[in-house]
Order: sequence, then structure tokens, then C-alpha cells
Amino acid sequence: MPAALAGAKPGKLPAFVAPCLATLVEEAPAGDKWVHEIKFDGYRLQARIDGDEVRLLTRGGSDWTGRFGSVAKALRSLKLDTAVVDGEVVVEDDSGVSSFVKLVEALKAGRSARMVYYAFDLLYLDGANLMGAALLDRKALLKKAIRGASNAGSIRYSEHFEVDGAVMLREACRRGLEGIISKRTDRPYRSGRRDDWLKTKCKHDDEFVIGGYLESKVEPRAVGALVVGYFERGALIYAGRVGTGFDRRAASELWKQLKPLRRASSAFATSLTSLQRRDVFWVAPRLVAQVEYRAWTGDNLLRHASFKGLREDKPAGDVHRPRAKTVRKPPSMP
Repeated sequence: MPAALAGAKPGKLPAFVAPCLATLVEEAPAGDKWVHEIKFDGYRLQARIDGDEVRLLTRGGSDWTGRFGSVAKALRSLKLDTAVVDGEVVVEDDSGVSSFVKLVEALKAGRSARMVYYAFDLLYLDGANLMGAALLDRKALLKKAIRGASNAGSIRYSEHFEVDGAVMLREACRRGLEGIISKRTDRPYRSGRRDDWLKTKCKHDDEFVIGGYLESKVEPRAVGALVVGYFERGALIYAGRVGTGFDRRAASELWKQLKPLRRASSAFATSLTSLQRRDVFWVAPRLVAQVEYRAWTGDNLLRHASFKGLREDKPAGDVHRPRAKTVRKPPSMP
């Protein structure tokens, strides 16, 4: 029974649980207190199941059930009484690797058939609040709870691996994956960004705020490049331009979304050079872009940046420059 788990306690089905967030680190942790999972390239969604009613909530608590119809239907088929599941919706490419670009394309087209929900944590089940239980206990119960997912098709259990973190990361990178998420086996589920979960990336892929754009020189009414940045102490900091990654359709749709946001002056906190300002249409910093890039330059600008899609699940004000912590050994228990 769920309530029999150490750390579990009786409770009402919560309306929403703020998610546990992974801290970016330079090196994957080692030691037997850690397990490692694949880092997916999709949308984090919390599944709230109450009998026949299934709601899919973003990490900010917005209800996106209608956008992921096939996933909600598959979760409903599991015949769970009440549950809160933490997971991520992805669309996989032909090699089985999750692709944010393909997920965005599927959402724009209103197609959810290829979407897969990877379940990786269980916070509540049948009258029991499980957030105080250890990770491996929660995952064992999750695996049992969704074992009928083989018939549902769109629901999969996110396996974990009890290997050295560096070995896991090398294998993930070799397979072209995003990276890994390392989790403490003995920790409860705690909302917010802590050292309970750590993420190590194979490539640079982060969120940036759009502060301006340049029009395409070859296509009318289309974007040719984005001007992006991030917030620091409430100020928008310039991070450079993103000039690749747009196909014709994406460039046209971006232009339509950005044109109504145009403003007369730059929203960036610092003065930009004449070259950085040239031909730019400034916009209110409201939209968030997912950007893949090779590195940061010595003057703190993105190098070889490519657009992957817009992120609709994160407010622009929550976008900060990604800075990896150095964690060379497992953090001690608090």
C-alpha cells in the first residue's frame, strides 16, 4: 500500500505541486547515493489524475491538457484512482532521441499522436502523499502503478541506471542525447532548485529572452535573426544574435508573433554598439526561445547559436544565464 512507504503520509489530492528542479553542474556525480536518468528534450508536465479526470499541468501550473490529448487519454486508461505523476512529454526522432523541434512542430500542427509521456516520479497515490518518501521507493511504486502503460502506448516509465555518473554521461553523449539527470536515491521530493537533482549536459541548449529581431533579406514578412538575452537582477542583459535554425515556416510565424510586440527602443540594460543595433526591430521582452549554441565568447556572447523553438511554459522574467556549479562529490545530507 502507498501509505506503508517510509515517509509517506495520508493526505488529500493536491491541486498542484511545484516541481523539483535540477541544478546544472559541470561533472556528473559519483557514488552509490546517486542514480542517473536520461535528460529529455521536451515539456515538463505534471499529471494529476482524479478518477476519469486527467489534467496535465506545466511547471508553472498552467493547464495544458487540451494540447496533449493522446497523452491524457493514455493516462486515463491506466485506471488509477488518484495520483500525481511527474514526467516529460517528448516527440522522438527516427533514432529514438527526443527532439524539442519536432515537439514544437507537433504542437503547432495540433498532432499529439506521436507524443510520449515519460513518467519519472510519483508524488501522490490513492490517498497517500509520497513526497516524504525516498526517491527509489517512489519510483518502485510508480513502475507498478503504470505497468498497464504497455497497452496505453503513450506512457513510458523513465528507467534509472546505477552506474558511475561520468560513464553514464559519456554514453548519453555518444548516443546524441541531451545529457543526464542525476538524483539522490534517499531524498524526499522537494519543490524548487536544490542539489537533490543535478543535470549534466552533452551540449549547450538553454532558454533566452527575445529582445529584438532582424527581418529576412530573402523572404518578405519573415525573421532573419533574433536578438536575445537573459535577466540578471531584473535587468535584461544582451547575449547576442541567433541567426540559424529557422525554416521558412518558422521564420514567418516568428515575424507574426514579434511584430505586435515592437517598441521604439531597446529593452536591454546596457548600451549596444552600432553594429549590434544595426537593422534591429526592438520588441517587448516577453517571448522565450530555446537556443542551441557552441559556447560563450570572451565578451559573454553566444557563439554559433541556432533557434530550436519557442518555450511557452516559462515566463521571460524567470530566464537567467545558465551557470554550472562544481560538484565533485555527492553533497552531504542536510
